Amino acid sequence: AAGAAAGAHVPLLALRRPGWAPVPGDDWHPVGSLEEAAGAARALGRRVFLTTGRMGLAAFAHVDDVWFLVRSVDAPDGPCPPHAEVLLDRGPFTLDGERALLRHHRIDVLVTKDSGGAATAPKLAAAREAGIPVVVVRRPPVPQGVAVAAAPEEAAAWLDTLRAAPETPRYSG
Repeated sequence: AAGAAAGAHVPLLALRRPGWAPVPGDDWHPVGSLEEAAGAARALGRRVFLTTGRMGLAAFAHVDDVWFLVRSVDAPDGPCPPHAEVLLDRGPFTLDGERALLRHHRIDVLVTKDSGGAATAPKLAAAREAGIPVVVVRRPPVPQGVAVAAAPEEAAAWLDTLRAAPETPRYSG
């Protein structure tokens, strides 16, 4: 998107909540990709709660010595880990519910993407309380030159600034 916007001389804004930060008691293992997360999960445990979304399941499809509980809003339509149970569910989730889920499935590792915000705080808190390691897939950096807003209100203010700016000539070919 950044390349296309720059090529078309169109301003681009990334709406991105602030990332998570570990708190005392967290056992976080940050990684840069889903492929790294698959290796880290395999090294840390045998019963993995995978909450990275259905689009990234292929990175775990080769992991045949670990059981996965895959929570997803939509059913997976691509390769999945061979030993997986799919739980179709949509948040918000409660701390009590996340505690019960981790206990019931005897989860010993959580794998998640750093989506920022507070919506997923209950699963992180439940993992912390249970002493479960968390593999956190870091977000890729925002491309250079792309503006960032942490909240919709900031994005709206950015748009207002653009609307107030004088028109700039564009290449018309």
